[in-house]
Amino acid sequence: MEAESGDDPAAPAILVFGAAGRIGGLLRRDWPALLPAGSDLRWQARRRPDDYAAGEAWHILAPLEDPAALVQAAEGADTILCLAGVTPGHGGDLDDNARLAEAAIRAAQASNQANSQNPASDRKTRVLLASSAAVYGNQPGTLPEEAPLHPANPYGVAKAEMEAQALRLGTEAGVAVTALRIGNIAGLDAILGGWRPGFQLDRFADGTTPRRSYIGVQMLAQVLAALVQRPDLPNVLNLAQPGPVAMGDLLRAAGLEFSLRPAPDSAIPEVALEVTRLAGLLPPDVPLPAADPAQLVAEWAARTS
Repeated sequence: MEAESGDDPAAPAILVFGAAGRIGGLLRRDWPALLPAGSDLRWQARRRPDDYAAGEAWHILAPLEDPAALVQAAEGADTILCLAGVTPGHGGDLDDNARLAEAAIRAAQASNQANSQNPASDRKTRVLLASSAAVYGNQPGTLPEEAPLHPANPYGVAKAEMEAQALRLGTEAGVAVTALRIGNIAGLDAILGGWRPGFQLDRFADGTTPRRSYIGVQMLAQVLAALVQRPDLPNVLNLAQPGPVAMGDLLRAAGLEFSLRPAPDSAIPEVALEVTRLAGLLPPDVPLPAADPAQLVAEWAARTS
């Protein structure tokens, strides 16, 4: 295990759980400039990535196999941002999403118990969980956080079950938990990020391609940096930019060729997230503009150049 801590006790202490993935790499690149000087940034992974930077504080551990090490990594943290999970197409047990969320909450609970023994500390560790818009399934209209969940695939079911179990456990353990229902991340998605020659998109009867709520990679880093500095977050929060984006428009903005195929009956035409709650939590210097295909592509291109 490798770890270093910030020197300013007032600056946030954050453990990013699952930091070797693509979102973790984005945060490692952007967060040092977005968070206050002296922030205690801790990065957890099963293996340290090859592109780690000097001075990064890494905790190398397998959370489901070594929960004690995870507890140690979380000690004194304000926030555990849990990015760890199993996604479709990468193998693994989708039920591990709930198990990893539980591990994060148990680590936060232990941190809070330790803090309670220190009269000089009023810190409480909370957990932010990376969930997914997939929990909503195929529903018309713009979906607020109060919308019923109707996941349409096993991944959505697993994330919905993770949320329910985590929120219940958080209440029992005295740990504040927020499930972040993240829309598509432009460049980390299966469309822009997964494009290959010969790529095909579904076309619906009205001639449209699938429409999804998106967020740019730069915007995502800024939004998450703002949220981890807020002490008060709701139990559930949609995370995207306003307005759905047609996948065809996104690929056209990137100059990437694709063909169209008839959409199967199981295809979901649109998943649009209501983000009024999110916008209200962001500071004035982090506006939340409507999703624009050209801007989404530009943010991704800037991160890959």
